[in-house]
Amino acid sequence: MAVLTNPVVISVFVLYILCLRKTNVLFALLVAALTAGICAGVPVKNVIDTFIQGMGNNAEMSLSYILLGSFAAAMIHTGLSATLSQTAARCIGDKKYVLFVVLLCMAMASQNIVPIHIAFIPMLMPPLLPLMNRLRIDRRLIACILTFGLVGTYISVPAGFGLIYQKLIVNNLQRNGVAIDYAANRHCFTFLGVSMFFGLLIAVFVSYRKPRLYEDKPLTADAPSEVEATSKGKGVVLFLSIIFAFAIQLITDSLPLGALTGLGVLITFKVVSSDQLIHKGIFMMGFVAFVMLAAGGFANVLKETKSVERLVNELLPLLPESKGVSAFLVLFVGLIVTVGIGSSFSTVPIISAIFVPLCVKLNYTVPEIVILIAAAGALGDAGAPVSDSALGPTSGLNIDGQHDHMRDTCIPTFLHYNIPLFLGALLAIVFGWV
Repeated sequence: MAVLTNPVVISVFVLYILCLRKTNVLFALLVAALTAGICAGVPVKNVIDTFIQGMGNNAEMSLSYILLGSFAAAMIHTGLSATLSQTAARCIGDKKYVLFVVLLCMAMASQNIVPIHIAFIPMLMPPLLPLMNRLRIDRRLIACILTFGLVGTYISVPAGFGLIYQKLIVNNLQRNGVAIDYAANRHCFTFLGVSMFFGLLIAVFVSYRKPRLYEDKPLTADAPSEVEATSKGKGVVLFLSIIFAFAIQLITDSLPLGALTGLGVLITFKVVSSDQLIHKGIFMMGFVAFVMLAAGGFANVLKETKSVERLVNELLPLLPESKGVSAFLVLFVGLIVTVGIGSSFSTVPIISAIFVPLCVKLNYTVPEIVILIAAAGALGDAGAPVSDSALGPTSGLNIDGQHDHMRDTCIPTFLHYNIPLFLGALLAIVFGWV
C-alpha cells in the first residue's frame, strides 16, 4: 500500500489524468512536480526552485530541437518537403502499405542517417494528410509507425541516437561496477527492438487495419508552408548541409553542433536567412523544447526529494531470490519514472545507480543486466505525454485538429510498445534467452 502513496506514483498518475483531461502538457508537468514535492513534504517555494534548477539539465536537448526545427524549416522554405511528399504521394498511389514502409524508413533515418529526430514530422506529414484521408488510414496507426521508428531504432540500431543510448547504458553499468564489453552484448539491444517490432505488427494488421474517416479540413493558418520551388543549386546545398550535419554529429557526438553546422552551410550559401530559420524553428519545435525543459525540472524534483529511492525501498521487501519477480519490479519502476519525465536517456542514470548493484547481488549475468536496464529506461518513452516520441507524431498528425494527443498517440503507442518491451525483457531473463 505504501507504494501507491509514493510521490512518484501519485505525481505520474496526476500527470496522466491531467493530460487525459486535455490540460496543457507544460501546466500538467508543473502540477505533477508540485504534487511530488508536496507529497514528499517539501515546501512549495523549494519545489519551484528545484524545478527551475532542473530545467537546465535538458538544455542541450532543447537547444537541439530548436536548431533541428530551424534545419527542417529550411527544407520547408525551399520546397523540399513538398517535393518529397508529392513525389511519395505519386509513387504510392493507393498502396497504403507502401506508405507505411516509407514513413517507417523516414522515422528510422531521422535517428541516424539524417539525425533531425522528430523535426521531420511537422515538415513532411502535413502534405501527406490528404493522401491518408483519401486512403482512410487510421492516424493512430501512423502514430504507432512513427513511434516505432523513433524509439525502436535508438534501442536497437547502434548509430546516431542509438549509439548514444547504448553507450549510455554501457557507461552507467561500468560506473556502477559491472565489467562489460559493448560489442559482446550488442545483441541484447537487438532483442529489445525485435520485441517492439511485434507490437508494430499488431498495430498494422490487427488494431488499426479498419478504415477511419477524416474530414478534408484546411491546415491551420499558421502552419509552415512552402514559399518557393527547389532549384537544382539549392538542392545541392541542402544535400551538402545534411551530409555536414551528419558528419559533425558523428565526429563530435554533439547534436546541436551538427545541426548548427548544417544551418551554417545553408546560411553561407544564402539558401535562406538566419532570421527565417530561427523564427520558423522556434515555431515548429519551440513547444517541444519547452516541454523537455519542464520535464528536466520534474525529473530534478523527483531526484532531490529521493522519491525514486523511496519507491525502491518500499519494493525491496517484495524482492525474493527470484530473477523473475525482481526483474518485474525493476521494469515497473523504470516504466513509472520514464512516463513521468518523458526521457529514457534521463531515466537510465537514475535507475542504474539503484538497480545495477542489486542485480549484481542477485547474480544476474551481464547480458541480463543490459537487457533489464535498457528496457527499464526505454519503457514509457512510447506513450508518455511529455515524451518527444509522442509529441512529435501529434505535432504532424493534429495540424488539422483531428488527432488527439492522449487518445490517438499516447495510449495506442503505450499499449503496443510498452507491453511487448516489458514482456520481452522479462521473458528473456526468466528463460535465459540471452
